[in-house]
Amino acid sequence: MDLTTRKAVSSQTLREQSRSDRPVRRSLFRRFLRWGGFGFIILVAIVFGGFLHFADSITTLKPPLEPKADAIVVLTGGYQRIGQAVELLRTGAGNRLLISGVHPTTTPSQIRRLTQSPVSLFNCCVDVGYDALDTIGNAREAAKWIHARGYKSILVVTNNYHMPRSLAELKYVDPATDFIPYPVVNSDLKTTNWFTDPNALRTMLSEYVKVLLAGARNLTGLGRPLGLRSRETDDDPS
Repeated sequence: MDLTTRKAVSSQTLREQSRSDRPVRRSLFRRFLRWGGFGFIILVAIVFGGFLHFADSITTLKPPLEPKADAIVVLTGGYQRIGQAVELLRTGAGNRLLISGVHPTTTPSQIRRLTQSPVSLFNCCVDVGYDALDTIGNAREAAKWIHARGYKSILVVTNNYHMPRSLAELKYVDPATDFIPYPVVNSDLKTTNWFTDPNALRTMLSEYVKVLLAGARNLTGLGRPLGLRSRETDDDPS
């Protein structure tokens, strides 16, 4: 067999091998697309199902009928929350109140006047925390206050949609304390057709994403900000 013949045979063999390899590659690619599509559909179903569970849990969340704990912590975000917490303190649901995450320019006197609270109640039993910047900071600020006073049970006052993430952060920082949720019910989320209200739906979706991120962060310990104006981290379990 001369050189030209050998080259022709070799070229034909390579073409045949190339043609035989193409169906295998196409088959693998189609299989990858098929299973990738199935995986994506399952992931979407899990996330959507989780959102429905989250929405159902917070829209049906109710405060305890006879709340009682060693003390009360309210996470700032609206005077409705603070007013409810002060009322719980006034009725004896807890012995002392921490208002966590107050802006540095806000004074205790301003809070007292806005909540129409007695001076004597604020002077004896209300502490104002200025260190927390976000929910993580609220948890750290509250944990430091709880440990300093030796409390074992705490009523947590915040909006119902904010409660799951608040409890997750508090329990991450302070797993030994018994945190009792006292949700302040958002009127937009009490109705059965909240999903037709763009503002309510936006709030729910935003908070659900934050809950997922908080869960991943607490599980891995990665990307966890300080959340405080100061640099103190004595209450961080890590």
